[in-house]
Amino acid sequence: MTGSRTRIGILAACVALGTLSACSRDKNVSVEDQSAEQIFSRAEYQLEVGRADDAAQFFGEVERLYPYSELAKRALIMQAFAYHQDDDYDNSRASAQRYIDFYPADEDAAYAQYLLALSYYDQIDEIGRDQGLTFQALQALRTVIERYPDTEYSRSSILKFDLAFNHLAAKEMEIGRYYLKRRHYTASINRFRVVVEQFQTTTHTAEALYRLVEAYLTLGLPHEAQTAGAILGHNFQSTPWYDDAHTLLTGRGLRLEVSGDSWLRQVYRQMVRGEWL
Repeated sequence: MTGSRTRIGILAACVALGTLSACSRDKNVSVEDQSAEQIFSRAEYQLEVGRADDAAQFFGEVERLYPYSELAKRALIMQAFAYHQDDDYDNSRASAQRYIDFYPADEDAAYAQYLLALSYYDQIDEIGRDQGLTFQALQALRTVIERYPDTEYSRSSILKFDLAFNHLAAKEMEIGRYYLKRRHYTASINRFRVVVEQFQTTTHTAEALYRLVEAYLTLGLPHEAQTAGAILGHNFQSTPWYDDAHTLLTGRGLRLEVSGDSWLRQVYRQMVRGEWL
């Protein structure tokens, strides 16, 4: 909560509680004899001064002491927000899910679902981490997109979905390059194949195709290498990966064309010719 009007309201509530210091001095001060509005204002104040963990506890007190009030509903979504601000993703997700369960038709349900998705998404901070969080983020973001398509949260979720999807492809590429460097060619091909077949819309597809050219040529499988090069030539001719593949293939007297009957022929039919059946 920001803005002079909000701050004035918060300060006024603090004065009503006794003194300004009472709002910030001790989070354990009893709230049993305070109104829902007073407790809610204390929670807002804690957010204002950067103590999101204390704010979450006060918002929880509103719901506990006044469970059937209108402020209890607002306190629950604010508690999810406060926990998220404190990087307490598990509790943020739990509060957001409770809001969705209790108030599925409320106008803030979309925001609760978005917070739930963020509780996964904001933990995707490096390629090397467990990708289970990325899959969970994708599922939760898809729910926002499909359930609340006309909201601002849907638009933001679409962007984050694409980034998370790209993140998964990056992980496959990292593992594939690891295997390729250690000459585990079959294992590397399996990883690059996942990128080409399942993550075609990401920024990693061109490199995956080039790495397939490398691996297949090393294994003495020129037809597969040529087909991977042909897909590169049709879809990614402006990239350095195409230039490198072209040099690699033509240097061995091979053309970038569909050859043989491998899984890449099916990919060629789909990506280049648009034949999906």
